Amino acid sequence: MIGQKGIPTLFGGIERHVEEVSLRLAQKKNYQVFVYTRKYYTSKKLDRYRQVNLISLPSLKTKHLDAISHTFLATLHALFKLRAEVIHYHGIGPAFNIWIPKIFRPRTKIVFTFHCRDYFHEKWGAFAQFALSIGEMMGCYLADEIIPVSLEIQKYTESQYNRKTDFIPHGVNPVNHVPAQLIKQWGLKENNYILAVSRLIAHKGIHYLIKAFQQVKTDKKLVIIGPGFYTQDYKAKLEKMAGGDNQIMFLGAQQGKILKELYSNACLFVNPSEQEGLPLAVLEAGSFGRPLLLSNIGIHKQMFKSSPFLFKNKSIKDLKQKLEFILKNPKIAKERAKEIKDYSRKTYNWDKVVEKIALRYI
Repeated sequence: MIGQKGIPTLFGGIERHVEEVSLRLAQKKNYQVFVYTRKYYTSKKLDRYRQVNLISLPSLKTKHLDAISHTFLATLHALFKLRAEVIHYHGIGPAFNIWIPKIFRPRTKIVFTFHCRDYFHEKWGAFAQFALSIGEMMGCYLADEIIPVSLEIQKYTESQYNRKTDFIPHGVNPVNHVPAQLIKQWGLKENNYILAVSRLIAHKGIHYLIKAFQQVKTDKKLVIIGPGFYTQDYKAKLEKMAGGDNQIMFLGAQQGKILKELYSNACLFVNPSEQEGLPLAVLEAGSFGRPLLLSNIGIHKQMFKSSPFLFKNKSIKDLKQKLEFILKNPKIAKERAKEIKDYSRKTYNWDKVVEKIALRYI
């Protein structure tokens, strides 16, 4: 597995995806699974996570060179040290390296998971966007197998590159309600807060959510979970917007039981993102049976059919109005949440996802 920062997951949708897939693959007979990690994310001393082998390699830890330097070294290591039978690239940036195995070891099977069209993200400048678009082309033209994570990306791949494939979504784990215990340290309890889980990057739209929330009269808190990642200016901008408002809480990256408690006890989950591949945070919130308020981008319309509440993308006014409607109509929100949870259990299942992915390695 090449492209992720590491496992076990601290933050990041690709990291969560790779962890869930790798752990299940490693349980299969005759499988050896290797995941490349970056030392700032996964301890260099950790060389095995459950049954998955971890290989720590250095990277040039800058906004533009971190991923490409690490995935380049991982590609060389996988080819000439591991002599891997299958290399699975995650994301269009890492896919930039696919030409290397195609030239030097053409018999190695190359699988590319197309998670998102990252060049739309505001944090990237023109050159980075160009490089990412080249990575997308490498993945879509050269990979032996392409795995789009959504119907939207599948259609794009077919129309743009004439590659026929079936999408394989992320999965979720079956969950039950987790009572509020650890989160009481922040004064949080069941149904007294609205939740957003996202890296603090401009295209994720957290600034729209803060501005809309500040215009809503409510005793609920707004809890924002997630780190910045080479986006300290944007993170500082969000904190300045919040202006010390004690109803708006930035709790950084959270994981494990605390994150489960946060999902399980929120009165509403909001994802105001301008652009997504298939957002795992939304899937996980849905699996906990939370009402969802999402921007009306294409993928959000498809994930749970008509059950989520939608607002016009980038519209603070519409987001405010939808927040007010949901808070005033908890019965409707609860009914929608049940529909979402039922649909989640039927549609998104990690075990089934991994069975489909394993078939692509043959």
